[in-house]
Amino acid sequence: MKSIIISKADKILKGVIQLPASKSISNRLLMIRAISGDDFKINNLSEAEDTQLLQKLIETILHGSSRKKVVELDTNNAGTVMRFLTSFLVLRSGKWVLTGSERMKQRPIGILADALNQLGASIDYLGKPGYPPLLISGGDLHGRELAIDTKVSSQFTTALLLVAPYFSEGLILHLKGKPVSSPYAEMTIRLMQLFGSNVKQGKTRIHVKPGKYQSHEVDVESDWSAAAFWYEAAVFAEEVDLELIGLRFESFQGDAILPVIYQNFGIRTEFTDCGIRLTKVDKKIDGFYYDFTDFPDIAQAVIATCAGIGIRGRFEGVQSLQIKETDRLRAMKNEIEKLGLQVAFSRDSNLLTTIEIKPKKPAFPEGLTFESYGDHRTAMSLAPFAIKTGRLKILNPDVVVKSYPRFWEHLKSVGFEIH
Repeated sequence: MKSIIISKADKILKGVIQLPASKSISNRLLMIRAISGDDFKINNLSEAEDTQLLQKLIETILHGSSRKKVVELDTNNAGTVMRFLTSFLVLRSGKWVLTGSERMKQRPIGILADALNQLGASIDYLGKPGYPPLLISGGDLHGRELAIDTKVSSQFTTALLLVAPYFSEGLILHLKGKPVSSPYAEMTIRLMQLFGSNVKQGKTRIHVKPGKYQSHEVDVESDWSAAAFWYEAAVFAEEVDLELIGLRFESFQGDAILPVIYQNFGIRTEFTDCGIRLTKVDKKIDGFYYDFTDFPDIAQAVIATCAGIGIRGRFEGVQSLQIKETDRLRAMKNEIEKLGLQVAFSRDSNLLTTIEIKPKKPAFPEGLTFESYGDHRTAMSLAPFAIKTGRLKILNPDVVVKSYPRFWEHLKSVGFEIH
């Protein structure tokens, strides 16, 4: 297995980083463009592997609708791509098989597929009920009122909302249960409204009226979730002056909460004309407690931050991390325990909902090797430990291409050595 060795000779974090474009915004814009049928220009589209895959599959779909044979589409390990295309394909004439990696076949899709079937779609499970692969027979949907469980993934809600303007009767969506990652659904609604969709959002009800997206040129802002690993590194460093380019104060992204979270660790965020500037002040912190129900993509960086400085950490609302590219909760537990720390889970029904780190000075043994579990965010959340250890190894480092292809290159640009 491929690996890299990361080392840092000092504890200084200075430089300028051009953060990648937001994958979440890019993917939603690609879907809006495909659904609208207008080829409007998207500037600064994400270079992430997921976005490139979605773009490629959309092209296949747009050129495959007239074929009489079944067209197979492989989403690999991209959950967003699987869920967004499930909704899109019900509007496209033809027969489609939507599949993915072995891990993808273990990730639930039933809430979305069953909801679409209630609206008149034709989606069949080719394997285990509720999971990919899917056989989708596309056509027109009238739309109507529908209730959907929001406790598992906001992507189910987003997938329905994106196509809802093109239902002849629109869609009234009733949200059941405590939603996870709700800022991502709010991002979807704001982008739909930006393109002229008539969407009214209540606390437990979203009404999308039938209509067409109004296309126009658009710019993609940088990715706040990618900034999380730089905030983590800033906590571990002793001297910090780091500029992160492309982030906006008025952001579509919920992960723009990072400045609020990391001020608890002594990290100051200054908004500039180009992005943000991070500096550091001395601040004593004995423990950190947070509910990540709305912000699961930055949870691993914050968990690693607490582990790296040896404070008590309690993180709630992390149940959705179990159905990502890997079981991120168990991945973080396994790797953090290599530092001699104790990590415990709390369970609610069948789901792990809380992860807790007991306070203890972490040990950073020589030859420390971390697994990435095929997961980009796991790899990136462990990399900043090199500031604490001086040197560490990460297995399967190429996984970062999923969301942040230039991550290792950017580490080198601010003084890390990568071998």
